[in-house]
Amino acid sequence: MTNKYLYSFARAFIPFKHKDFVFLWISGITSGVTMSMKMLISTQWLYNETSSSVLVGMLGLAQLFQMPVVLFGGVMADSSDRKKLMIYTQFVSFIMLFALAIFAQAGTLAPWHVFGVIVVTGITSMLGNSSRPAMLPRVIPKENITEAISLSSASFQVSAIVSPLIFWKTFEYLGPAGSFYVAAIFGLISFISPMFIKVSGETGNKSKVSAWESIKDGYNFILKHPILPGLYLLDVCVTIFSFYRNLFPVFSKELYSRGVDGTGLLNAFNSLGTIIGASIVMFTSKIKHKGRIVLFATFLYSLFLMMFGLSSQLWMGLLIVLCLGLTDGISMVTRQAIVQLTTPDKMLGRASSAHSFSAMGANHIGHFEVGVMSAIIGAGSTMLLGGIISLFVTIIFWFAYKSMRNYQYTAILQA
Repeated sequence: MTNKYLYSFARAFIPFKHKDFVFLWISGITSGVTMSMKMLISTQWLYNETSSSVLVGMLGLAQLFQMPVVLFGGVMADSSDRKKLMIYTQFVSFIMLFALAIFAQAGTLAPWHVFGVIVVTGITSMLGNSSRPAMLPRVIPKENITEAISLSSASFQVSAIVSPLIFWKTFEYLGPAGSFYVAAIFGLISFISPMFIKVSGETGNKSKVSAWESIKDGYNFILKHPILPGLYLLDVCVTIFSFYRNLFPVFSKELYSRGVDGTGLLNAFNSLGTIIGASIVMFTSKIKHKGRIVLFATFLYSLFLMMFGLSSQLWMGLLIVLCLGLTDGISMVTRQAIVQLTTPDKMLGRASSAHSFSAMGANHIGHFEVGVMSAIIGAGSTMLLGGIISLFVTIIFWFAYKSMRNYQYTAILQA
């Protein structure tokens, strides 16, 4: 039995034997750290300089410019050289972050610089993120795809914990300029790594079907799906009134009278909770009522959100945001699993794109809404109100959207 476990453990790391996968993996991890640090540094600097939660919230509106790319990014990744697309997009991120570092060091950094970089890198990152997973089957044998996906997913989640801690210490000891330079170094690694991948990134896709027609077919499929419209709508309704992650600098100061250390810890604990929640989903595979899992997790999420708004001690806030990440992780991964399990292969890309479009749109609008409300009624009251609204929305969906509550997963849709 011990040998069996040792073999399974060793097999999980087999993808690292393939050099092309290693370079793709390095590019993905460093890209994630780069984007995470970019947002953390930008929000902290902007809030320190202006003390305006409204301006911090407006970063969410700035990111709405990348929404069209979510729809068409997959189409572009299927018709362009994926390797070159990764290189070009990460090069833009590197240059932009390096420029912010120079401005910050010279003392000339202005809010419009930050907003401009958020818009441009948000668009380019979406293109690179569409290309990276599409390269995976080319850099790893088919029999090791599962291990490769698991490794990439686990590594990304770990980087989500590490990034806030790196941000915390670099911002505290090196200031904004030093932090941007460190983020730019990660961007440089992400930009260079794909150059060492030997396999071609050319797609050879000669399809004559227009991108718009392809997108319309995907959305027609989703509208007829028994559960996906309800899942997407529930996520949008709750997130718009409760999105909190990118406003941790505001909560750190207003709720706990802390600075960058509070921001870093809140982000790290929230990411840890997401990892735990995603792991729990692995033990729900035999539960057929997938919709109820999402509804129950969202109900608990609403309660923790209200508790977050009422908390006044940092240790309590850390435990609560961990639970928020956990319940959100369960809901998010279950939604993604439902998309994967119930969507035919020919529609999978477009269904995933629709999921990303609705989730990201809600995140960005929620980012703005929570920022504005925090300026009007305070951060704690905003979370309390968001939790109450989310709770009522979840209850309404439980009773009014019976198809989601009663839905039981079968493999019919995959046939």
